[in-house]
Amino acid sequence: MKFSLFYFDGDGLGASGQRYRLLMDSARFADAKGLTALWLPERHFHAFGGLYPNPSTLHAALSMITRRIQLRSGSIVLPLHHPVRVAEEVAVVDNLSQGRAGVAIASGWTRDEFVLSQTPHGSRRSAMWRAYDQVTRLLAGESVGFEDADGNRVEAKTLPRPVQPRVPFWVACQSTETFVEAGRRGINVLTALLGETLESLAPKIAAYRQSLEKHGHDPASGTVTIMVHTFLGQDEETVRAKVQGPFSHYLKTHYHLLEGLARSMGLDITLDHFSEDDLDSLIRFGIDGFIKGRSLIGTPESVGGTVEALAAAGIDEIACLIDFVQDYDLVMEGLPHVVALARRHAGTAALAQAV
Repeated sequence: MKFSLFYFDGDGLGASGQRYRLLMDSARFADAKGLTALWLPERHFHAFGGLYPNPSTLHAALSMITRRIQLRSGSIVLPLHHPVRVAEEVAVVDNLSQGRAGVAIASGWTRDEFVLSQTPHGSRRSAMWRAYDQVTRLLAGESVGFEDADGNRVEAKTLPRPVQPRVPFWVACQSTETFVEAGRRGINVLTALLGETLESLAPKIAAYRQSLEKHGHDPASGTVTIMVHTFLGQDEETVRAKVQGPFSHYLKTHYHLLEGLARSMGLDITLDHFSEDDLDSLIRFGIDGFIKGRSLIGTPESVGGTVEALAAAGIDEIACLIDFVQDYDLVMEGLPHVVALARRHAGTAALAQAV
């Protein structure tokens, strides 16, 4: 099992000029300790998560302060961008990092963010795959035809060329159809335990492996990465006490996560008409649900069974979402325990040789 860090929800944890402190310091730590990758999202118009409008911009900065860790976008919302711009930015990051760029793509979620696109929200999936084909051709050095504002066809060939012969790609997957399509195309997948259980996710991963083989790819070659909320310490009770408040706040500001978790447990609910007391009770229930099998919250020893279950389901990499806890000191304090977990379940040369 490989272990990475995933960032999604940070609001800066500080005043102007210090908002990226956690990102920069945890990136340096992960790089020094031999973790696999840093995953940065693309998020627009979010009260929480406002640090991450463009993963390529931040990865350009991270490439200057890290030496070996992979720098991955998780995910670029392709329908919001012109393929030429995406290919150029990815190639720049790959050059600055000397070949460490990786990209997960997504079709998009909220309608609000589609103010950045001329693509209708309902056509976002087909637009994503069309743009993926164009971006990968551009990164391979091919010319791709586009129309200009006057309807003329222009052949575009982007520079700089990436350092890697083939920049690795993932696709954000929830539906079985997307897992199967990823297998057909021979690219990696990025998923999460949001709104479902590991038991419901495992058949999708199996379908992905079968699709890889059916379409002429090595079924063992594809990487399945899963984003998991992670907060580790030395003592389970202390960890639960520290995470209770931050996680409650996190779930209150992300109703869709709580509703999805409840649905995965057989509860068909909407939170629109919940009283404050009912919502607090549901959040306590939700925290327990996340901790039991859906997260790495506890100690490196107590979450070992979850790691083994994820591996048994066919998952190759755990991307540890760390910034749902909005406390710089708590997050940094927990990172050595993430490394300890990685050492228990990985034993890779990178971890063995890390400082």
